[in-house]
Amino acid sequence: MRTSDARDVEPIDVWFVLPPDLVLLDFAGPAEAFRIAAARGGAFRVRVAAAEAAASTSLGVVLGRVEPLPAALWPEDLLIVCGSTNDEAALASKPGRALVRWLREVGGTPRRFACVCAGALFAARAGLLDGRRCTSHHLEIEALRREAPRAQVLDSRVFVEDRGCYTSAGITAGIDLALHLIAELASPQLSVEVARHMVVYLRRGPEDAALSPWLEGRNHMDAGIHRAQDALARAAHERWPLPRLAARAHVSVRTLTRHFREATGMSVRDYHVRLRYALARQALATGVSVESAATMAGLGSARQLRRLWLEQTGATPRA
Repeated sequence: MRTSDARDVEPIDVWFVLPPDLVLLDFAGPAEAFRIAAARGGAFRVRVAAAEAAASTSLGVVLGRVEPLPAALWPEDLLIVCGSTNDEAALASKPGRALVRWLREVGGTPRRFACVCAGALFAARAGLLDGRRCTSHHLEIEALRREAPRAQVLDSRVFVEDRGCYTSAGITAGIDLALHLIAELASPQLSVEVARHMVVYLRRGPEDAALSPWLEGRNHMDAGIHRAQDALARAAHERWPLPRLAARAHVSVRTLTRHFREATGMSVRDYHVRLRYALARQALATGVSVESAATMAGLGSARQLRRLWLEQTGATPRA
């Protein structure tokens, strides 16, 4: 039996809940991301559940060996509701109604829950999106507004986060959301490794300014520059003279500086500064002093941090 202390060593259960007429990529893409993350040391365990013993899909393939909807979830679990290809019929069907009832009774327990594409419609009908900002596939936006009149439905978003509720746009955006959640629950570095394994671009989440410095500039296939970025991400607080970083990338200093700008759109120095800013921002969010945040970010003084902060935001840490 799981106890509160056991969560320190046990993986997070990532529950993928499948509606009838499931869009396979809504499930397969994010589930693969979490599977790869777990294989690389992330504390995740993928679970798959549905209201029926076999889940129907958009391609006519039936998924068997899925678990029944669990009677209870833990606050630390992650719930992900996938989308359906025919949302109106799916919502009106017997398994669709059972899923909505289950979401209403159990879905609010986890501190984090996510919806991929039209999965937001099931959560909306269960009342889970009331009072929250959310989004869905661009063809589902009006339907979502009807299902969730008390929510703030946003369009033209890859995904939206609001107080532990994550909703994504259509289909492949679920992979972007999964990478974001892996970065948040494990580490940005693991998210980068998963994205590279899947050979997908990392897109900055529109609601995720604090995390974006770790993920931007990774939309390229230059292995040497990825090695340099990996080194900087693992130890952004350290000094990285160009010769040291070039040696880590297995290229010359001249090649590093030229290829880095071509691949990322910024200089090595600017990239490193953004990572240090992210470290300082995370430190300040925990309540430490500006001086301590400067130290944690590898800066020599609070004055240096204020200068860096002004450069990045046009304001001060206090502001």
